Amino acid sequence: MTAPTHAALEVSAAPDVELTILMPCLNEAETIATCVAKATGFLARKGIRGEVLVADNGSRDGSRDIAQKVGARIIEVPQRGYGAALIQGIRAARGRYVIMGDADDSYDFSNLDAMVAQLRSGADLVMGNRFAGGIRDGAMPALHRYLGNPVLSFVGRLFFRCNISDFHCGLRAFRTEAARALDLRTTGMEFASELVVKSALAKKRIVEVPVVLHPDGRSRQPHLRSWRDGWRHLRFLLLFSPRWLLFYPGLAATVIASVMLAVLALGAWTPGHGRLADGALIGAGGLVIVGFQTMQFSVLARVFAETQRLLPPMRQRVSSLLDRVTLEVGLLTGFLLCALALAGSVESIVLSRSSDPHAQAASPAFRLGACSVILGILGIQALLGAVFLSILRLNRLGATATDR
Repeated sequence: MTAPTHAALEVSAAPDVELTILMPCLNEAETIATCVAKATGFLARKGIRGEVLVADNGSRDGSRDIAQKVGARIIEVPQRGYGAALIQGIRAARGRYVIMGDADDSYDFSNLDAMVAQLRSGADLVMGNRFAGGIRDGAMPALHRYLGNPVLSFVGRLFFRCNISDFHCGLRAFRTEAARALDLRTTGMEFASELVVKSALAKKRIVEVPVVLHPDGRSRQPHLRSWRDGWRHLRFLLLFSPRWLLFYPGLAATVIASVMLAVLALGAWTPGHGRLADGALIGAGGLVIVGFQTMQFSVLARVFAETQRLLPPMRQRVSSLLDRVTLEVGLLTGFLLCALALAGSVESIVLSRSSDPHAQAASPAFRLGACSVILGILGIQALLGAVFLSILRLNRLGATATDR
């Protein structure tokens, strides 16, 4: 059977279909019939016009046929991965709303009333909270329950300012068009983080409802790999927040190193009777360069992510500040720093003629020369950064010109 293309799977929500219950599936023959039956029973009992959609990810145990026999609509997703199956399922959904959940019978598809109520009340994303609803004995490994989920959820709340207590609950609901607009891309387990993070950054209305997690009904090993998938979640959170990964550490390094550099350059501190000061001065200067470059890379990465629609537009205040950093301003700043560096280097050479070559403490000529080199490197970084930032903005500037 030929796999459907992305375009073929992009289905507009049918006006008479309110809800799609979406299940990613990979070899779930033991539980898929139970899950589909519970979901179809819920729709019938509540009088909801809906469908049960199974996004099959290459099952070889008859899961597709079983699900189809008990009333599910099937799409085949040849690209492997939890996120790949769900992204294609969202594209193929016919309902105005989607409730997604694992097909291993760990969630009760016959009890979705709270999620439906929140969707009808205007929520864009409804997250299940297993810690509030209850985790049955044997349903979640201790590593996930007491370390993995709490730590990753804390990091998510800290980085993205969203009050979600259970970032990785597999049962969640959302408005179909809102999810499609997020341009979801991750194909693995980190999809769970991407959906929440992009919703939070896009200022979507996110709510939580208690859900119960039951022991799954399968006899095989789960697809989830604790340490591998945990790292992929953490990596995603870090990469989607350049501020925490790069800017804040770079700012801290720059401030600390600049203070240290100033004290050493002025001769106010000469550790080791001056012998250690030479190395400390160079080390502090190197840390200033690294810190400045890290902050600059953070800004460039954030602008790139915005132009590629990986992240939503920056806040107006930050965007307005960056708009002032034009190519001309960057070039002028870089040239000014380089000019100061050149002048300092010349003065250092002049001072070195009268310096004592046998002095134990770093001479004023050496300190001035070292600071001039550091200043020159910062000037070159400013020049290159301004050019690259302007290149990243070409797409946006072209769109603005077209709009006019």
